[in-house]
Amino acid sequence: RYSLFYNHLKNIEESEGGLDKFTKSYKTFGVNQLADGGIYCKEWAPGAEAVFLAGDFNGWNPFSHPYKKLEFGKWELFIPPEDGHSPVPHGSKLKVVIRAQSGALLYRISPWARYVVRDEDKVNYDWVHWNPPQSYIHKNPSPKRLKSLRIYESHVGIASPEGKVASYKNFTYNVLPRIKDLGYNCVQLMAIMEHAYYASFGYQITSFFAASSRYGTPDDLKEMIDVAHSMGITVLLDVVHSHASKNSEDGLNQFDGTDSCFFHSGYRGNHQLWDSRLFDYANWEVLRFLLSNLRMWIEDYRFDGFRFDGVTSMLYHHHGIGTGFSGDYNEYFGLHVDEDALCYLMLANHMINTLHPECITIAEDVSGMPALCRPVAEGGGGFDYRLAMAIPDKWIQIIKELKDEDWNMGNIVHTLTNRRHEEKYIAYAESHDQALVGDKTLAFRLMDAEMYTNMSVLMPLTPIIDRGIQLHKMIRLITHALGGESYLNFMGNEFGHPEWLDFPRIGNNESYHYARRQFNLTEDDLLRYKFLNAFDRDMNKLEERFGWLASPQAYVSEKHESNKVIVFERAGLIFIFNFHPYQSYVDYRVGNCHSSLTVAFKYKILLDSDAGEYGGHQRLDHNTEYFSEEYPHNYRPNSIMV
Repeated sequence: RYSLFYNHLKNIEESEGGLDKFTKSYKTFGVNQLADGGIYCKEWAPGAEAVFLAGDFNGWNPFSHPYKKLEFGKWELFIPPEDGHSPVPHGSKLKVVIRAQSGALLYRISPWARYVVRDEDKVNYDWVHWNPPQSYIHKNPSPKRLKSLRIYESHVGIASPEGKVASYKNFTYNVLPRIKDLGYNCVQLMAIMEHAYYASFGYQITSFFAASSRYGTPDDLKEMIDVAHSMGITVLLDVVHSHASKNSEDGLNQFDGTDSCFFHSGYRGNHQLWDSRLFDYANWEVLRFLLSNLRMWIEDYRFDGFRFDGVTSMLYHHHGIGTGFSGDYNEYFGLHVDEDALCYLMLANHMINTLHPECITIAEDVSGMPALCRPVAEGGGGFDYRLAMAIPDKWIQIIKELKDEDWNMGNIVHTLTNRRHEEKYIAYAESHDQALVGDKTLAFRLMDAEMYTNMSVLMPLTPIIDRGIQLHKMIRLITHALGGESYLNFMGNEFGHPEWLDFPRIGNNESYHYARRQFNLTEDDLLRYKFLNAFDRDMNKLEERFGWLASPQAYVSEKHESNKVIVFERAGLIFIFNFHPYQSYVDYRVGNCHSSLTVAFKYKILLDSDAGEYGGHQRLDHNTEYFSEEYPHNYRPNSIMV
């Protein structure tokens, strides 16, 4: 793998003048404004017989501005300035006109288009030339690379209690302050790359270089990122390079009139489950397109890194369809691995690490590919983090299938610690996947229909609501503290957002009722959502203070099956969880490693899920001091009584 990567890198150096020049192509391809006011256009359309530019600027004459054919399927066009001004005004509509091999004229959006919009009375998107007289100027530097990532996974369009598509401006001024207050230091933005179908959750990309116009302008997004940086918040983009929409009128599909171009032709170029096109990662121009795309998002918009979606689909020719992964090395090395796709990921991480070493990359891989998060120089994939995708599945399985008294402490600990500790994992109890229609969030699984009637503090605390609130807090804390080297939460789940997430579509009469986040629920003092919200905030603030995510893995000293107790140490803290459905304990001995020859080591409660401000029963006295004794317990040299 490293040899394949090195050969690609060597070829880029020899034929393209280096990685820096190769990945700057976003500044020359598409339609670009020159300093003298002229326009330079460049496209890659290897299957085209001829290429033209048409639009408002030439009265939509499809033949007046032909491109000149270059080597290797490239085409270029220079349009001189008119009296020192651009011949293509800002805001004018454009199309690339392709004469296909069949002779047909195809009106296409440039794959490199920076801004596309859809009029309400139209189905397809239009390409709009974006060249404002004054672009947004960033005022704040990007935050320094974080040691502890606390990620708030977000979707701009649903980030409002109102039943509509919310805006970048709304997110900037209403949601970012909330994220900051909750103690998250990183926001991961979904559905930013333009996608024609809103209900695809942003995973059917049509324009890879365009920020979605349904939320506002490119400058609005730049301002949003700039304001986040002013708050010390790192901003990651959910990037989709694993597949592309099948749309041809406003997407990449059949751009030059052929079945291939950016994609594999035939069966290999189609994802059978996602109904989308699959990139040909062995193609030189596809590498240029995708690598330049990453660089554009970093340099133009100031994103601080990426969460790569669908990595499992990229890594294997079978795309993970109908395949289980047990951890056997034969599953990760062989002819079923797509080495071209893996090499692209190595190139992407190498480019980012070389040109922008402060940036972060995350892999969404369910397979557990070894070394995916090791440096490229070691033959690894080069990612900084990978998602611990087994953890949310485990919590769902436990809640769905087991009675409380049957919860297996050893199995919970195994799932939370079963990772390659030389590779960093992002732990999460649930993400957007669990919130989507057809699935259930943790809160909804725990409390279900009673969330509609018994979340008011004026109503008696029922056993179902009581159990749900307590387990919601405990599950999130143990996942946060034991499950990885970073933590992720999907917006709204921190306070147990009721119901599910469903985008407007024909099946729900185009309703926005479930495509929103009811942040107002936490602001109502009469509702119990405020308890979960407060616990999530204080949990993050405690991690910010002690940094357990950046600390070595936890030492688990107890996983007691009959007592339903889990105890572990991390970052100088002792975490004690009692999952027993009805049994409390007095004078419970817990092992620890702290001791002093002259002074007894003293512990105090820092975070208590049973505290009143978190909807608990206040059964613990926070003024109590717990002294460590030189009394070995559970293979620890000392212990305390709690």
